[in-house]
Amino acid sequence: MNEVPFVGLTGGLGSGKSTALAALERLGAATASSDAIVHEIYADPAVVDAVRERFGDAVAPAGTVDRAALARAAFASDEGRDWLEQLIWPRVRERVAAWLIAARARRPAPPAAVVEVPLLFESRQEAIYDATIAVVADEQLRDERARSRGHAAVDERAARQLSQAEKASSATYVVHNDGSVEELQAQLSAILAKLSG
Repeated sequence: MNEVPFVGLTGGLGSGKSTALAALERLGAATASSDAIVHEIYADPAVVDAVRERFGDAVAPAGTVDRAALARAAFASDEGRDWLEQLIWPRVRERVAAWLIAARARRPAPPAAVVEVPLLFESRQEAIYDATIAVVADEQLRDERARSRGHAAVDERAARQLSQAEKASSATYVVHNDGSVEELQAQLSAILAKLSG
């Protein structure tokens, strides 16, 4: 493949997507987190104004979006969630497209340009990627990780995500994150070798 492959990385809450993304970066891949991009988007005054108008001042006290409060408000109804996704996702896609152009221009070229997208298959974005990777882990381990990190509305978020099995069956590659970081990195290294081979 002449062009740097564009790869979507996904997995359920607490599966270890961020750990996998960091490992891919250590392996030389260009990496981006859609969650980090969303953080940047929530700092946009126009977005702050829009969410306050829709959900009230409590979701952005002092002009800063409180993501936990916004999650509780938005995930309380399908309409609220849909509205928020329509506000955020087009902005995320625009930023990822610009990031990909820059990643593909890097010299030496990275083995892949990988973006972490928690709701990759749920948002039907898989067609834009050359390949996808699903990170899976033991269910109890995932639940402990998600809750220990204070994820707001864990149950509601999990309920609207595909199961690990569904994500794995849709992905080009599957990595298991039940062991050490080194074991995870070895699996990812093998995938990068296939992608650039």
